[in-house]
Amino acid sequence: MKIGKGKQIVFAIVMVLVVLQLAGCGNGISKDVSSSITKIKLDYAYYNPVSLVLKEKGFLEQALKADGIQGESVLSAGSNKALEYLNSKSIDFGSTAGAAALLGKANGNLIKSIYVYSTPEWTALVTKADSTITKVEDLKGKKIAVTKGTDPYIFLLRILDQAGLTEKDVELVQLQHADGKAALEKGEVDVWAGLDPFMAQTEVEQGSKLVIRDASLNTYGVLNVRESFASDNPELTKKVIEAYEQARKWAIGNVEEFKKIVSEQSKQTLPVVEKVIERTDLSNPVIGDTQKNALNAAGTVLLKSGIIPDNTDIAKVVDELIDSQYFTKITQ
Repeated sequence: MKIGKGKQIVFAIVMVLVVLQLAGCGNGISKDVSSSITKIKLDYAYYNPVSLVLKEKGFLEQALKADGIQGESVLSAGSNKALEYLNSKSIDFGSTAGAAALLGKANGNLIKSIYVYSTPEWTALVTKADSTITKVEDLKGKKIAVTKGTDPYIFLLRILDQAGLTEKDVELVQLQHADGKAALEKGEVDVWAGLDPFMAQTEVEQGSKLVIRDASLNTYGVLNVRESFASDNPELTKKVIEAYEQARKWAIGNVEEFKKIVSEQSKQTLPVVEKVIERTDLSNPVIGDTQKNALNAAGTVLLKSGIIPDNTDIAKVVDELIDSQYFTKITQ
């Protein structure tokens, strides 16, 4: 059967379009856009000891060498700073507390939490050695140093809520973590919502007291990635997690050298570092339902406190935040 000339032209055009589409599928978003990436920027933080090993040992740089990609480390002074850097695209990966990541996500920060770098008891309410504060009810009317947008802040809100109090019942003084410690030691505040390693430092060096503790209200240490970076570069995202896993396993297997690295990087003495590591569990990096449950509980208090809009669907935000696919792929 012969095909008319007009139909032949149409058929030829269709075949060209099909070939172009197939070529596009072969080189499109199904693969990493890593050819245009020359550098991956990630943070390191004193509250994330695994990040200090990663930085010191250069595991990520080694993994990226074959791709011709460099790694750049940026210091985060707190979860709030890591979230700022992620939001402004100053870094691609940032380490925060899980509840801080939830707060950021609820406020429009386009991130995914993809890995658990630690399960710590890194926050508590801290007083000077001679303080008479012993229980939550004693906090009413007191001046409390805190870094808003971080796990110590959310911990404080949850502790107050358990006693039927809110942040309106206390006087909050917004200070970055290290400055909060200094303010407590100088007597400028009554209480500090502390964070390790600074919390351990004031315990060891000043005899400060952790008067109100609850390890179950400390949310996990999570590694976050910008959504656009992860979706465009799934293989590179996986490589970052693999490097973190290498650092985590190395820390567990080389405890004494691990302490030395954390001491040198964070500029803290070994007794301080030992106290931090003593209350930092590195055994389980899996991210999933356990973290979702913890964040849903934290989100309830954030809603109640008016920290996030009252029409926020916490469960939906948590589901969109926690993304286990990248870690799952490296364990298969």
